[in-house]
Amino acid sequence: MSTLVVCLDRSDEIARAGDVSPPVVGWEALRSLVIDVGLADPEDSSVNCLLETLRVARELRESDEEATVALVTGGADAVGAGRSIAAQIEAIRADYPIESAIIVTDSAEDERLIPVIESRLAVDSVDRVVVRQARDIESTYYLLKQFLGDEELRQTTLVPLGLALLVFPVLLTFMGPVVAVASLTGVFGFFLLYKGLGVDTYLSTVPAGVRDALYSGQVSVVTYAIGAGLALIGVFAGLLGVSGLDSQQGVFVPAMQFAFDSVPWLAMAALAASTGRLLDETIHDEPVPTSYLNLPFGVVALGIVIRGFSAYFLQRSDVIDRTAVPPIDVGVVSVEGFALSPLQRLAAFVVVGVVVSLVGVRTATHFAGRPEADAEATD
Repeated sequence: MSTLVVCLDRSDEIARAGDVSPPVVGWEALRSLVIDVGLADPEDSSVNCLLETLRVARELRESDEEATVALVTGGADAVGAGRSIAAQIEAIRADYPIESAIIVTDSAEDERLIPVIESRLAVDSVDRVVVRQARDIESTYYLLKQFLGDEELRQTTLVPLGLALLVFPVLLTFMGPVVAVASLTGVFGFFLLYKGLGVDTYLSTVPAGVRDALYSGQVSVVTYAIGAGLALIGVFAGLLGVSGLDSQQGVFVPAMQFAFDSVPWLAMAALAASTGRLLDETIHDEPVPTSYLNLPFGVVALGIVIRGFSAYFLQRSDVIDRTAVPPIDVGVVSVEGFALSPLQRLAAFVVVGVVVSLVGVRTATHFAGRPEADAEATD
């Protein structure tokens, strides 16, 4: 068994420059390819990547290890590139007794396809080639030239910077320096969070996910729409409750009023969404995960507890009245009416929330154990 020292080229530039068909396997074939690629473009870092591949293979052979050198390339399309590299790796494995691989790359873009090789071979290490350059104006010029040639970097860096430079003088002229600087830093902060948290990647998958859900007839699509509507009602109800307060209440009391009025609607929104997800899982033949069974109860319990705490603070601030319990007369049992204190009301909400949560845990445990019990009964 030998080690495959493979030069990974996602864009297929090396194969086009050397006019060869991938995969290229063998010491002499790769050494000849280095000359062809170097003559075509001496400044290309792919030349160094090929040379590093040969150097690593030579060191392995000097340490009495069998090494096979190869070049695998992809293409312009991300999906097509992955499939092409997977097919080339399978072809190499069919012709050579390969046990593991050492991957040599020259860019972070190439490293995105490393999992494709890892799924078919044990990867011992990844060797990324970094070309040393002189630290002067000439090297800076080439770095800027390479940066401007990358379309993705231009769109994510130059476009926001250009818009900021256009908008900043307008804000500075009509709104003053404070508003201009504050607005610009706020927009930049939002953009950095948008890119750093991967919101753009998530939003790009939403249309396809919604389309697949509609075509597959999932119940959760309808319940998500219902949940979104209930959430909007909850926010509207909370804002209405805050608008009726005195402006001298500060910040804490309006926040509690907003939570008190909006939490029931928000809890129903989350309950509708989680119920739809639970129904989708129930329709399938596979066992329903425990988390999906427990989620509706957890949402209701959390809403009850939050409403209880917000009611406690509002009642202590004399914003809402005490809860009055009417007289109860059932047969020989007779209870006079009374009013709950803020602490008693909070305790009642907390107890109810804990009970609902325990019922959810018990229900989830019971239904989650049914497939196992049925399987044991079948055996």
